[in-house]
Amino acid sequence: MNQPFFAFGIPSGPDMFVIAILVLILFGAKKLPLFARSLGRSMGEFRKAKEEFESELNRSADETVAETKPAPKPLEQAQPRVPTAHEV
Repeated sequence: MNQPFFAFGIPSGPDMFVIAILVLILFGAKKLPLFARSLGRSMGEFRKAKEEFESELNRSADETVAETKPAPKPLEQAQPRVPTAHEV
């Protein structure tokens, strides 16, 4: 099922322009740089947390592979002993 992102689809150029004007009216020109700066910091923190998470996953996967021991060799099958002529 192909559902649109928003009610009318993903916003394009004119839609984004209207949204930007609304944000400018609601928050004012003085607050926009503060919002942009905090958004940039948040994205940086998110990226850093994502990289730490990925490195932790890779490290634990490497440790798991290193701790895995090879399978033990199967025991040799015992050959039936054939009695010699003087043992009979």
